[in-house]
Amino acid sequence: MSFFDDAVSGAKDFGSAVSKKTGKLVDTARLKMNAADITGELNNRYKALGKAVYDARKSGTDIDGIIDECVKSIDALNERLDEVRRKIAGMKNKVICSSCGAAIEPRSVYCSRCGVRMEAGQKKARQPKDDVPAPEVITVED
Repeated sequence: MSFFDDAVSGAKDFGSAVSKKTGKLVDTARLKMNAADITGELNNRYKALGKAVYDARKSGTDIDGIIDECVKSIDALNERLDEVRRKIAGMKNKVICSSCGAAIEPRSVYCSRCGVRMEAGQKKARQPKDDVPAPEVITVED
């Protein structure tokens, strides 16, 4: 009977591992689609900004307010895209180069894309675990 129990237990463990890996792949794919959507929206905003500047130059109108709004929205989209890329890198156990934004191996000394020396204290881009409570900080006074 114990052989059968061991086989069932092993099959359950295998199924659980496959389920976790599949979930991770689905999450990564979802994040990549989100990044592609944000990139598409960024391209649309850049085109709109360029067209507005061109039309304003041709007509001689002042559109500083519109330009400021466009720049703010582009900056917000870039921040969202950076956050999504950090999450993707964290799921792949990579670090993000602070200079060019490339995802590289955590033990790399230099960035493989831009060549910048990686900072000594740069940590792996990890996602916080929801099910693990934060460690309690205890201070001791003498």
